[in-house]
Amino acid sequence: MNLVVVSNRVARARANEPLTGGLAAALLPVVEKSGAIWVGSSGRVRDGSHKDSFAEVQALGAGALALLDLPAAHYGGYYEGFANSALWPALHSRSDLIRVSQDDYQSYREVNAFMARALMRFRKPDTAFWIQDYHFLSLGAELRDLGVQHPIGFFLHTPWPTRTIIDAVPHHRELVEAMLAYDLIGFQTDDDCENFLGYLQSELGLTIEDGAVTSRYGKSRCAVFPIGIDVEKFALQAAKASSHPDVSRLRRSLNGEQLAIGVDRLDYSKGLVNRISAFDRMLTAQPALKRTVTLLQIATPSRGTIEAYGNLQSELAKLVSDVNGRHGETDWMPIRYLNRGYSQTVLAGLYRTARVGVVTPLHDGMNLVAKEYVAAQNPADPGVLVLSKFAGAANQLQTALLVNPHEIDGMARAIATAFSMPLTERRMRWEAMMRKLRASTVQQWFADFSDALEDAQASDRKVASESVAVESPKPWPLHAVGSGSSARVH
Repeated sequence: MNLVVVSNRVARARANEPLTGGLAAALLPVVEKSGAIWVGSSGRVRDGSHKDSFAEVQALGAGALALLDLPAAHYGGYYEGFANSALWPALHSRSDLIRVSQDDYQSYREVNAFMARALMRFRKPDTAFWIQDYHFLSLGAELRDLGVQHPIGFFLHTPWPTRTIIDAVPHHRELVEAMLAYDLIGFQTDDDCENFLGYLQSELGLTIEDGAVTSRYGKSRCAVFPIGIDVEKFALQAAKASSHPDVSRLRRSLNGEQLAIGVDRLDYSKGLVNRISAFDRMLTAQPALKRTVTLLQIATPSRGTIEAYGNLQSELAKLVSDVNGRHGETDWMPIRYLNRGYSQTVLAGLYRTARVGVVTPLHDGMNLVAKEYVAAQNPADPGVLVLSKFAGAANQLQTALLVNPHEIDGMARAIATAFSMPLTERRMRWEAMMRKLRASTVQQWFADFSDALEDAQASDRKVASESVAVESPKPWPLHAVGSGSSARVH
């Protein structure tokens, strides 16, 4: 099977590439080894006057990375508009934050159609397409409209909420119907899959049989494929990273203090305000912990032009300042707050240094930072993971200290408990979580989904529209192509 993987964001195989968990970090090692073609946004936009929109196609391990300049006229409405101001808040059960226009939805569909046309370059008789995440809900339907009858799979990295939440998304019915063009639709958890199937039954009146549904496109199967990490590679990376200058400086600066660490994109779904508030509450309730513990919170800015994100950044900066002003001393601050990204190598070393990992999202599809923290630990002296029960990872990492991120007092007690947990219990909890991680790696996830997609009978599908003639795919050289005017997207 010739696999073409599609996502909005891609990762490059660079040692200093800042990657904080998430889709790109997870896909990179398996795409490199699989020989797949990975297609995604170059991070630039261009106008419609250029025939070839691929900025470059380059080797990526055994496969290739194809970077696409997206259309300038529609990028804002697609990305900042519908994808991240309608879909993202709804998928994380924050329908109150939906801000979207009709033009945004049109741009979202236009970019999905644009990507479908670009993918024709890579179509071969044995090609299968694997589409990633909420940016491309309708991409499968656009490919079907171009006459593609190859297997097309889709995996959602975020949660899928209840019907009443998704109903708040404009054009939700049209989008979900378009998703049924996929042969296989994958979810992180049983709850996500059940919520989606429930929507199909209640809103579309479709019958579900063994996780499969038949629509005008044919049969689609819905299944759960919890994503993992490259456990052994990350563990080895963490052991080696202890000598990295950034990690060594951090360790020297602690002066015997125990470290808690949080690593997140600066996003309202991550529960950052609640986490800082819990650390504040812990120090207020247990003043003896002052000067003995500190929190390193790395919050990488994202989507800063969206109002909700700008408001969060301001709120969080003020809260950290207030907590440090209330509890800090001339030579000690309880919270070290950094707004920048770090490479996977540095992060691995930082995780290993921290006695406590604090991963407390309000809602998360999986949360690979939680898994990375566990994999990075020293087997002889592992740290403790404090984990939100609303992260998909909680279904597997059940010996973490599971918390409700809305309950500030409970989180404060759990963080204090983690700091004081004896070695015997830390080892027991860590070993149980490592067994789960080793049984559910990213390699296993990739293989399971690929095998299931390969089994899909795309030839039996009923394509909604008449097949249209498409140009035969051209050979793709492993060098930069296209040199027209383009602009970087921030």
